[in-house]
Formats: sequence, structure tokens, C-alpha cells
Amino acid sequence: MSTPVLDRTAQTEHPVLDVLADRWSPRAYDRHAPIDEAKLASALEAARWSPSAYNLQPWRFVVARRGSELHARVLETLIGFNQTWAGAAAALVVAVAETADADGKPIPHAVYDLGQAVAHLSVQAHHDGLVAHQMSGFAPGQLRDLLDLEERFVPTTVIALGELGDVSQLPEALQEREVAPRVRRPLAETVIASA
Repeated sequence: MSTPVLDRTAQTEHPVLDVLADRWSPRAYDRHAPIDEAKLASALEAARWSPSAYNLQPWRFVVARRGSELHARVLETLIGFNQTWAGAAAALVVAVAETADADGKPIPHAVYDLGQAVAHLSVQAHHDGLVAHQMSGFAPGQLRDLLDLEERFVPTTVIALGELGDVSQLPEALQEREVAPRVRRPLAETVIASA
């Protein structure tokens, strides 16, 4: 019998789009469902059309599907805590910031622009019924070596992507986190100046 998942809809102070209020970052993935290729393509397409300064599009994505050697090797670069659950995801997507152009000129907004692209990806994925969880707990140097990336390409996050799984399949401590109420700092503490 599966553990029930609480209603994960954010209790916002002001109205937002349903897709934004409903989006969350689960750790329970269906370890048997393959990635839906059409939904994956739509998520990547949403990222492709994200805004960027000067339209430089300083982002790249590496898609590692579960069952592939690449998936297993990307999983090895994650910290132990993330390895306990992320291996069940149908895909691990490495988001890479292009921090300098081919001539070595720095792109100072690269990480910001990549963040926007990942946000677009995650919202589109959620809209289409996939779940996404972004991770900062990984070894960037190890991942760069694995992917044979030039120094100007910086692995910035790894995104677990797939179908929502059974919370009861997670270790007990993670089950508690999965169903805990969602919280955010109040908007009044987030906006530090407004005139």
C-alpha cells in the first residue's frame, strides 16, 4: 500500500498560475516508467525558448536516460544523499552554463540565463505530467570530466526527471520530507524594497 501524498499545491499569498502553484520537487520516482520522449522534447523545447541576454542562449543540456551507462555514470557524480533516490528517475538531465564564448570572452549572465531555461523546462515538464527535482549536490569537476566539457562549460545542476513514484519506496526519512508541508518565506520578507 502506498503512502498518501499530501496536496502539494502552494498556499500562495496572491494568485499565481496553477502550473506554478502545483509544481514541486519530489524525490519519489517511478523506477519502471521510461521517460516519455514527447514530454522530454517539450520540456527541452521550453528551455530552448527561454529568454537570455543578447539572445546568447548560454545553456546546454545532457540527457542521460535510466538504463544507459551515461545515467549510471552521472548518478555516480551525485552526493550520497541524492544517489539514494535519483537513480529511480527516468532521466538525469545535466544543465550546463556556457560561461565564456568560443573566443574566451566571459558571459557574466550565463548562470542566470541557464536558471531561466531550467525554470521553463521544469514548468513545462510539470504541465505535461512529469516531475522534476533540481540538485546542487554533485561533483562538478567529476561531471565535467565525464562529459569531456571545455573549461568554459560549467555543469550547474542535475535535474531528475520522470513520472511520480510511490513515496513508500523511499527511505523512511525521505518519506517524511516528501509529505511535509511546503513552506516559503513570506513575500514581505522577500521584497526588500518597494516604492
